[in-house]
Amino acid sequence: MNIQGQAAIVTGGASGLGEATARLLAARGAKVAVFDRNAEGAQRVASEIGGIACPCDITDEASASAAIAQAAAAHGPARLLMNVAGIGSAKRIVQRDGSPAPLADFTRVVNVNLIGGYNMARLFAAQCAAQPALEDGERGVILFTASVAAFDGQVGQEAYSASKAGLVGMTLPMARDLAQHGIRVCTIAPGLFATPLMNELPETVQQSLAASIPFPPRLGKPSEFAELACHIATNVHLNGEVIRLDGALRMAPR
Repeated sequence: MNIQGQAAIVTGGASGLGEATARLLAARGAKVAVFDRNAEGAQRVASEIGGIACPCDITDEASASAAIAQAAAAHGPARLLMNVAGIGSAKRIVQRDGSPAPLADFTRVVNVNLIGGYNMARLFAAQCAAQPALEDGERGVILFTASVAAFDGQVGQEAYSASKAGLVGMTLPMARDLAQHGIRVCTIAPGLFATPLMNELPETVQQSLAASIPFPPRLGKPSEFAELACHIATNVHLNGEVIRLDGALRMAPR
C-alpha cells in the first residue's frame, strides 16, 4: 500500500513507539489520527504532525467506536491501523508475604494488551472492509505490537507475556479471516527499546540491559520500530507474520 494520502490510526500514539510511528506515517504523507488515553499527549503529537487527536480507551467499545468515527469524519475511513498501545506488569504469582498475585492485575494487563487490541481490530476491519479495493485487491493493514516476552517471558511476567502471546497467536488466524476482504495482519515483537518507560530506569540499568543485546549492543530506537511498521504497510506480500525486532536478544529468566 502506498502510505501517501491514506488515513491511519495509531493507538498509543502519544508517546514511545506509537509516537514514532505516528510521526513517520505523517512524514510519508498519511493522514494520522492519534489515539491515546492521554488526551494532552495525543493533542501535542497530533498538532505537531498535522493530524487529529482522538482520546480513546481501546478496551471500551463505545469509546473506541466514537474515536474511529471521529477519525473517519476528519480523514475518511482508515486504511491503516497501528495497534501500539499497551501496558506492562511484573508480579510474581506468589508474593513475598505468601499471598497470591492479585487477579485484577492479570485481568487489567490482558484487557488492555489483548482484548483492547482485538477490539480496535474488529471495529477497524468492519469499516475498512466496506471500502473500495486498492491495487492487488488490498483494502487495509492491521499491525499489532507484541513483545519478545511473548516467547521469552521473564519471572513475574505472566500477565504481560500471556497478553503478548495472545496477539502473536491471533495474527495468523486473523490474517486468514480477513484475507477475503483484502486486509493484511502482521505483528512486530520488539525487544528492549528506548521508550519513556525505559528512560525512567537508572542509567546503569539501561546500560546493563543494552549490553545484553548481541548486536547492535544498544537499546532499540523508536524510529527503527516505526520504519518496520511502515515497511509492513507498504509490502503487500507481508501477511500473517510475526517479526521479532530485537537485535538477536533472547531474554534470560531474570
